[in-house]
Amino acid sequence: MKAALDPSGNGPDPLLHVNRIVAQSSSSFLWGMRILPRERRRAMFAIYAFCREVDDIADEPGEVAEKRRALTGWREEIRRLYAGEPTRPTTRALLDPVRRFNLPQDEFFAVIDGMETDASPTVRMTTLEDLLRYCRNVAGAVGLLSIHAFGVPREPGPRIARALGNAFQLTNILRDLKEDAGLRRLYVPLDLLAKHGIATRSLEEVFVHPRFADVCAELAELARSHYDEADKLMKELQSRRMRPAAVMMAGYRETLEKLRARGWKRIDEPVRLKQTRKIWLAVRHGLL
Repeated sequence: MKAALDPSGNGPDPLLHVNRIVAQSSSSFLWGMRILPRERRRAMFAIYAFCREVDDIADEPGEVAEKRRALTGWREEIRRLYAGEPTRPTTRALLDPVRRFNLPQDEFFAVIDGMETDASPTVRMTTLEDLLRYCRNVAGAVGLLSIHAFGVPREPGPRIARALGNAFQLTNILRDLKEDAGLRRLYVPLDLLAKHGIATRSLEEVFVHPRFADVCAELAELARSHYDEADKLMKELQSRRMRPAAVMMAGYRETLEKLRARGWKRIDEPVRLKQTRKIWLAVRHGLL
């Protein structure tokens, strides 16, 4: 099926392009964003499409040099976007949200920074500080873009965005340990492994080490602390504009609790929320 053309004649229609990317997602994102007013929802769909496209560059097979060239191309495209001259469907879809909601340019660059980390031949985090910096780039930056689209750009909005960014990404890391290992990635920091007496850097040996479960449990507690912080701040804020974030938090938080219930010695067993559960969470938290 051919992509619908932009009425201006400049290639694929931007809105249909980003909507198609979002529709292909099975993430909690889709259900959280459905409750937004139209213009804010369009902004979030465009932000998501950008994140999806740069993430695909990092994750798909290919030469590292080519991936870095592609990400550099996106960095240049973001500059063109803020100059008012975007050339790609996704950045054309972002043009109005950037102007309407004052989306910060540096946060798009931060996401690309995170994808450059993932595009490396292997990924290892040396310290917990390195891991949290990575979480800030790939997830916190998305949150800081999102709060502008939601209409909560001032405190405590940024603190909520950073807390949820840490919580969501730590949950993803704990959920995807085996999948990431297949891509030669280990986000669990080496200093945390050493703290628990794990000296090996072999992924296979790390995962079967008797103390690895303790490492995962510590990271899970760190994620829970960030969920607790975000939850407290959102209750203090009492803004219905943060309902999409509440929907996403409910899904991610439940995933973390399912991981904890499964335990850390059976990381081969996947943990996913069923689609019906995602819908129920969206209804429950989106209508409160």
